[in-house]
Amino acid sequence: MSSGKLYPRTALALLTALNLLNYIDRSVLFAVQDLIKAEFHRSDAAFGMLTSVFFIFYMCAAPFMGPLSVRFSRRSVIIGGALVWSGATLLTAFTHNFAELLIRHTVVGIGEASFVILSPTFVADMFPENQRGRVMGIFYLAIPVGTAMGYVLGGLMGPSYGWRAPFYVGAFPGALLALCLLFLAEPPLGQFDHVETAPDRDTLKGLAKNPAFITATLGMAMMTFALGGLQVWMPTFLHRVRGYTLGEANNLFGLSIAVNGLVASLAGGWLSDYLLRRTQAAHYLVSAASLGLGIPAMWIAIHAEGTRMVAAIFIAEFLLLLNTGPLNAAVINSVGAHIRAAALAVNIFVFHLLGDVPSASLIGYISDRRSLQAAFVAPVVATGLSSVILFYGMKFAPPVRFEGSVAQAGKP
Repeated sequence: MSSGKLYPRTALALLTALNLLNYIDRSVLFAVQDLIKAEFHRSDAAFGMLTSVFFIFYMCAAPFMGPLSVRFSRRSVIIGGALVWSGATLLTAFTHNFAELLIRHTVVGIGEASFVILSPTFVADMFPENQRGRVMGIFYLAIPVGTAMGYVLGGLMGPSYGWRAPFYVGAFPGALLALCLLFLAEPPLGQFDHVETAPDRDTLKGLAKNPAFITATLGMAMMTFALGGLQVWMPTFLHRVRGYTLGEANNLFGLSIAVNGLVASLAGGWLSDYLLRRTQAAHYLVSAASLGLGIPAMWIAIHAEGTRMVAAIFIAEFLLLLNTGPLNAAVINSVGAHIRAAALAVNIFVFHLLGDVPSASLIGYISDRRSLQAAFVAPVVATGLSSVILFYGMKFAPPVRFEGSVAQAGKP
């Protein structure tokens, strides 16, 4: 294998592994929050707010990462951020009240912002446009698989060793992987991008007039509302409402996400790249269709019991996670390389502000006043909105280059 091919794959592997640890750290909280609640005696709404505050600081830090990467390089900022969140994870050992846990979460959010903003641009500049669905599927499979591993680690370690123990798992490996990035060269900015410069693609002001970016971002926001809310509260739902033990609930949901995340993330990216030869809107189409098909399965999952419920959870997760690669590729391709980091900061700010920032708290609020089952109607509605927005966004998808030429697939 030539060094030219080895370098992008090595970089992708390192960044994906670091992304995996990133999401393990996030989801451990969801697996052990009933154990934390027993120690700190806070309401469901308070624990929903804990997640919301994490994302608020995460969003507020995001806009600063683009300018920092210009001054210090993307690689340097990614490494610095990874070291910050790895160190903050170790601070869990010194967390003895809810306020300290809140502070720990804000520091982790600031550290993670650099990685989440800059690493996708790093990956995008290593691979051609027509491969980005698959590549983003690989990179972002860390979201469901890392999330699942967090549930499993929390479910296994929390009851035996206390809720703090599983937080330590990603700290030292995260710091080690971050330091490994020192040996990677930074790819030239936009080396594979071909679309001509235009104000709506290449200026921050133009983002407000870029329908491809706007629809992909709003569709992602509604999808994130649904998926983020379910990830926070589904293990608790299985434990409280369906009678599973905490370990059983986390293992069931976590392993299901792991399997589906691995298969669906790769399959969705491959499928959308394959369909690009037929329609330049393939990334939007695969995302919209998978989300729409997931609505009936979600409804059954929150109202059924036993084997039927488990099967519905598995199917719903697969369909929701099928859009991981395509939707992120749609966002990446919707803007020019020189504003991509800033555009991703805007994207992340919007989809978290409208997505998992309110969803965790809203579901907790409804749960306190009605029931957790009733609260799960909100993610179902959000999934439907996401599908509609992305179907509409298909007509704005930019063209894609194939082997030296621009794909001429007609717009649907």
